Amino acid sequence: MVKTVFKMTMGLGLMVLAAQQVNAQSGRNCTARDTVLSKLAKDYGETRQGIGLGTQGSVVEIFASLQTGSWTITVTLPSGVTCLIAAGQSYEALSEALPATGRDT
Repeated sequence: MVKTVFKMTMGLGLMVLAAQQVNAQSGRNCTARDTVLSKLAKDYGETRQGIGLGTQGSVVEIFASLQTGSWTITVTLPSGVTCLIAAGQSYEALSEALPATGRDT
């Protein structure tokens, strides 16, 4: 269980770092939000599975298809431009409980 929580924490950290790097990019893999959402839905059958706030007002989202397992992480900047950060296969939705506090496991 500790390994799983560690992996999840590392994954979240990588997402935050990726979101920060988007600000340094000049339009690479970025376009209007509507265009990105349309392509993800139409070509890959992906819907939003998670959302969070990144640095400097950016919005980090995870899109995935529960049927095909494809997934995409995007960052939308305050300007409305959406950038593709990562994509892959074998997406699985998880619901894991946090370890009990105050106990060594």
